[in-house]
Amino acid sequence: MDSLAAAPGTGPATTPLPVLRARTAFASYASLPTNRAVVMGILNCTPDSFSDGGEYNSVDTAIAHGLRMYYGGADIIDVGGESTRPGAQEVDELEEQRRILPVIQTLAKAGALVSVDTRHASTAALALDAGAGLINDVSGNNVHPDMIALIAEREVPYVLMHSRGDSRSMDSLTQYTDVVDDVVRELGELRERFYAAGVKPEQLILDPGIGFSKNAEQNWELLANLDAVVSMGNRVLVGTSRKRFLGSLLTTAGKAAAPKERDDATSATTALAAAQGIWGVRVHDVGASLDAAKVAARQLLGKQNRSARLAAAGQDTQ
Repeated sequence: MDSLAAAPGTGPATTPLPVLRARTAFASYASLPTNRAVVMGILNCTPDSFSDGGEYNSVDTAIAHGLRMYYGGADIIDVGGESTRPGAQEVDELEEQRRILPVIQTLAKAGALVSVDTRHASTAALALDAGAGLINDVSGNNVHPDMIALIAEREVPYVLMHSRGDSRSMDSLTQYTDVVDDVVRELGELRERFYAAGVKPEQLILDPGIGFSKNAEQNWELLANLDAVVSMGNRVLVGTSRKRFLGSLLTTAGKAAAPKERDDATSATTALAAAQGIWGVRVHDVGASLDAAKVAARQLLGKQNRSARLAAAGQDTQ
């Protein structure tokens, strides 16, 4: 039994929802941890997401899972109502809003910092009104001018992800001269559109878009060179969780590992990314990646402490 809340239909709980804990503080972007990579928990309120489609496809199950992640240590809960897996069909904005707005409102009232995963400015605006504090948009090169205008007007944090095409075409758009250089350049060009509209640099969080218009080898090259994205000067979010390139790596007897068998590998990529100075990770398994982020942070601190000690003694730190 989940120890974080009463099980539906048992004990004093008479509703199908878990009992909410009293909010102890108002969540805010400014109050996120700065001594380690933040952990964003993925909450797919969809019937067709690649990893857990249908598992949280009702308001009740979505809220319950969001609360489990929040109470389990997630710094942000990222709520989405449209699958972005390759080949996924677009979702009508009204349907997207029906799926996610009650979830966002409840999680925000419980004290969670909520992000909304959406390509639509109308959905993003309503999510902000419902209590969301962050916009996560996978549109990439297809970002709509209305979204840019909304981010400038509302002055909210925004995840600007690199991608080409849409869910149906992105797998055919993987031609790069050098994937690291090209992603940095294209992200920079996208970023300038936001700056030109009045968006402040501190609002933007850059995401290199692992798995979006990249093949497996390109994903690994990006993961190994995240410092190039970090050097752009904005916060950087990385999302590798349960993605195909991890499943291919973990192939056994000719069969790729299933999505839920990729969590250990995901936590390893969290540690690798955090060690390169990224701001946060977006994951399904919050606990494992939270531990990995803490380990990476402590290792970086150990390196910094030694460098400071040697510098104080006038010794070479190389």
